[in-house]
Amino acid sequence: MEPQRAPALRRLLPPLLLLLLSLPPRARAKYVRGNLSSKEDWVFLTRFCFLSDYGRLDFRFRYPEAKCCQNILLYFDDPSQWPAVYKAGDKDCLAKESVIRPENNQVINLTTQYAWSGCQVVSEEGTRYLSCSSGRSFRSVRERWWYIALSKCGGDGLQLEYEMVLTNGKSFWTRHFSADEFGILETDVTFLLIFILIFFLSCYFGYLLKGRQLLHTTYKMFMAAAGVEVLSLLFFCIYWGQYATDGIGNESVKILAKLLFSSSFLIFLLMLILLGKGFTVTRGRISHAGSVKLSVYMTLYTLTHVVLLIYEAEFFDPGQVLYTYESPAGYGLIGLQVAAYVWFCYAVLVSLRHFPEKQPFYVPFFAAYTLWFFAVPVMALIANFGIPKWAREKIVNGIQLGIHLYAHGVFLIMTRPSAANKNFPYHVRTSQIASAGVPGPGGNQSADKAFPQHVYGNVTFISDSVPNFTELFSIPPPTTSAGKQVEETAVAAAVAPRGRVVTMAEPGAASPPLPARFPKAADPGWDGPTPPYQPLVPQTAAPHTGFTEYFSMHTAGGTAPPV
Repeated sequence: MEPQRAPALRRLLPPLLLLLLSLPPRARAKYVRGNLSSKEDWVFLTRFCFLSDYGRLDFRFRYPEAKCCQNILLYFDDPSQWPAVYKAGDKDCLAKESVIRPENNQVINLTTQYAWSGCQVVSEEGTRYLSCSSGRSFRSVRERWWYIALSKCGGDGLQLEYEMVLTNGKSFWTRHFSADEFGILETDVTFLLIFILIFFLSCYFGYLLKGRQLLHTTYKMFMAAAGVEVLSLLFFCIYWGQYATDGIGNESVKILAKLLFSSSFLIFLLMLILLGKGFTVTRGRISHAGSVKLSVYMTLYTLTHVVLLIYEAEFFDPGQVLYTYESPAGYGLIGLQVAAYVWFCYAVLVSLRHFPEKQPFYVPFFAAYTLWFFAVPVMALIANFGIPKWAREKIVNGIQLGIHLYAHGVFLIMTRPSAANKNFPYHVRTSQIASAGVPGPGGNQSADKAFPQHVYGNVTFISDSVPNFTELFSIPPPTTSAGKQVEETAVAAAVAPRGRVVTMAEPGAASPPLPARFPKAADPGWDGPTPPYQPLVPQTAAPHTGFTEYFSMHTAGGTAPPV
């Protein structure tokens, strides 16, 4: 039985999805336009990470002449510049302007006296406006974040219609991208192609496993996680492709891609915990208490992911370069990841203690995914404190996709249906799970949870073109007692030599008569000579001819000679 999902989670997901898709898009520079009206005398507009040589700002500003004179201020990410003035409550407008270096041309006076602003007076419906159209190039020793603010110190507020295009070079792959986003589109396209290959390989392996009755629920979950990952990367590529074209993109497509990315992660995490508990490997069912714990944990994890996306969209300050995990919800996800690893360790150790013969699977499985469990928290900490902000987004994107590729690639290799694969986990057929889960006599439910220790069926992968003759002679289980079902393959694997078939007689059935050692003892009317004494020697089988050699009968009293 598959662990039941919480009904409340299914009811919550549709409204949460609609809420996320309806969130207003955040201004991310590149192409920015708006109409500002504020009583403040200093306001942040946008930010962009320019290349060291090819950065370019083209702008068009318009405001009433009565509001003259306003300034565009250009700050960069040096500690003495933007970090020193943004959200500095002890600095007024003049103090914030004082950190600007005039020799660096960091001030654009929106007046007709400043020739580089391109301003001129225009009249419209009896109102005089200052309309400014020009541009500015950016050069620095390295890629830098630049922050654009509007100021009018000592005035009566700010009013401005603005339109800005911020670019890096003229190439399709760089023009509208901030320098910290370079390579994201190419990386996503590359990983999309790789994950499409993984998904098709998983489907092919699933087809082979289904033909051998080994396509279990956990492998279906792996296929689903790979498929959702492909959809996520597809939507990311659509978003970044549109963004590269117009500098705007569709924020709803990006949010949908993030939701699918998180869904793939959650499906894969649930699959790992289930495999650690032995589901479909050493047991056919998860206990009711275990199902409840899984449902509660996955619901909590899902809600935390949703809260993280909402927090990022609504509460992240656009004036600061922040990473996804730099929030309470992000640190909560790291805590849940650590808790999941502790649960995973306990589940694997319990499974190994009861089923030590599964070590070829569980030992590399545990070692490989221990690295995966710690990769996400370590990546978050490194991104928060170890990667420069002007390069963080592209590096984190590559690392995150690499972690997902590692997880899916390792599982695909460990579950490949090959006779040379010593780590293959599934040895109980899907048709055997039902019989293994039937309650024992007296309604004992302990039989629901674990497979018999050696019910692994045919552990070798026989070519589909060669008939498996050992499966032609199976005896259906009796219908009178569910607790006495007989599994032919299990008995054959535990008792009979390889290549032989052993059938079972019903308990209590009469045994065939043994051949008499003396004819007269069997027939009192025998008049012939009595043969000399011959000891009873077990008969041997005929030489192997390539197929099943003989059939023997097991009875309650023992094994009869071959007939």
